[in-house]
Amino acid sequence: MEEELWFTLFTLARMGAQSKSLEISSTKLGKKMNISQQTASRRLQQLEEKGWLTREITRRGQFVRLTDQGMNVLLEIYLWLQTIFDKKPPVLIIEGELFSGMREGGYYISVDGYKKQFKEKLGFEPYPGTLNLRLKSYSDLQAKKMLQKHPGIMIEQFENKGRTFGAVKMFKASINEKVEGAVLLIQRTHYGEDVLEVVAPEYLREKLSLKDGDKIRLRISLT
Repeated sequence: MEEELWFTLFTLARMGAQSKSLEISSTKLGKKMNISQQTASRRLQQLEEKGWLTREITRRGQFVRLTDQGMNVLLEIYLWLQTIFDKKPPVLIIEGELFSGMREGGYYISVDGYKKQFKEKLGFEPYPGTLNLRLKSYSDLQAKKMLQKHPGIMIEQFENKGRTFGAVKMFKASINEKVEGAVLLIQRTHYGEDVLEVVAPEYLREKLSLKDGDKIRLRISLT
């Protein structure tokens, strides 16, 4: 049953429902998928109940659009397919704009519980600070959602002096094709979904002569 819903979601995305409200009747969908009108109607209802699409019925017809949750389902399937078919190690390319953050990264990276795990799992001790990138394009924002779906390298939660420090997911990455570092997905963060934090063994602003507003290209390994 779940696979049938995935394929229906994929069909609607191919028809344009991932980026706009798509006018479609259950009869038209049924013909497109070679299923009955009743089955198509039932699948649209199930997709709506799961929160994978929104549906509006007006005098002009029925309009559907995939939600962020529905797009995440397709992104997860894409990752599975990429793992099956790619002969090369799967990578993501993300670009972001450098901005000055809240300057909390240096403190957290210097905490022994984090620092020790960074060295064990990344093979280097990060410079005490993070490079903060704001994602602007739709494709880059979607790529970050793909990272959130992928297991990555985990820094485990720990306690220090009665304080709990949250888990961090990491991915090894090349910064501007010049410096090897890592992208961090932090559970507890003040930043929104449009921000990525990057660490490296060197002070990246100085090493790469960076300033706020510069475009940074990340080549992120998913293995």
